[in-house]
Amino acid sequence: MSVRVKLTLSYAGFLMLAGALLLAAVWVFLLRYVPDRAMLINPDDRLDGSVFPIRSALLAVFAPRAAAVLAFLLVFGLVGGWILAGRMLAPLTRIADATRTASNGSLSHRIRLPGRNDEFRELADAFDTMLARLEAHVAEQRRFAANASHELRTPLAISKTLLDVARTDPDHDTEEIIDRLHAVNTRAIGLTEALLLLSRAEQRSFSREEVDLSLMAEEATETLLPLAEKHGVTIETRGEIAPTTGSQALLLQLATNLVHNAIVHNLPEKGTVWVTTDVRPGTVVLTVENTGDPLTQELASTLVEPFQRGTERVHTDHSGVGLGLAIVRTIAEAHDGTLTLTPRSAGGLRVAVELPSRATAGVVTRRSPSA
Repeated sequence: MSVRVKLTLSYAGFLMLAGALLLAAVWVFLLRYVPDRAMLINPDDRLDGSVFPIRSALLAVFAPRAAAVLAFLLVFGLVGGWILAGRMLAPLTRIADATRTASNGSLSHRIRLPGRNDEFRELADAFDTMLARLEAHVAEQRRFAANASHELRTPLAISKTLLDVARTDPDHDTEEIIDRLHAVNTRAIGLTEALLLLSRAEQRSFSREEVDLSLMAEEATETLLPLAEKHGVTIETRGEIAPTTGSQALLLQLATNLVHNAIVHNLPEKGTVWVTTDVRPGTVVLTVENTGDPLTQELASTLVEPFQRGTERVHTDHSGVGLGLAIVRTIAEAHDGTLTLTPRSAGGLRVAVELPSRATAGVVTRRSPSA
């Protein structure tokens, strides 16, 4: 049976039970005091002889009327219960219609249930919120798939062109073609590994352990010092012990991507990168700032999208594959953290990753500013 039928039968049954109890109360507390035998009373000559009704006579009259009342209550309960249940369940019908629409692929539909805040309104609002997030996620995945297909197609097309050149022109410099193929293949491998890392972080398929975020920042900085020297960038690091819980490999990748982006997207010469770790109540923060061109908040908010490379989408030396900050955001979210991008007034970008702390840590300087 449907919920509406169940509610209708429940309403009618409750009404019948209430009527039966009422009639039983009338019988118990009223009719039981009626005598079961007739009495003739002739007190004086002014009154004619009177006969009081007996219990059996009243019962014969009362029973058919009681049955008629119960029948009326049954019909009234079924009809009224059906109407009342329909009105009560009307919001569920709208929610069910929206669910069927969403299951057919249309995620833009919203219930927007009017009325007061009750359980049905809360359910409808929660469903609308879920649809909005799902629609945004699907749109993001479609953009990501389109961008990934484009990025993967480019090195394949270049490789095919180089092979065609080598086949049609045997006298062409073979060593040059091999070097270019090696560079293109290296870039394609880097893009594939970045995509796999992004997928792994999104699925949260990693074991958690105790990690000091300041050590991850220090290791990433030391690894990228040669790249910083090549670009003429000075790195200054300072901070506190920042204990958290998560994947050491993924958090190291997060710190490496932040420092790498800060080095590459910097001033042409005499640029600076600041790497800082802080401890706040309940959280630890890794902050990476750099000098560079002025950015707007609108542009900064788009840098976490996959395959966005700052103001230009140009493949330059060590420019990466356009997934650096996208991977950082995914890793941060997989560790129940947040990523915040803020343009610096003097130019450049300030990127802060805030993660839950493992324990309350004291303020201890791990590393003084250095180049």
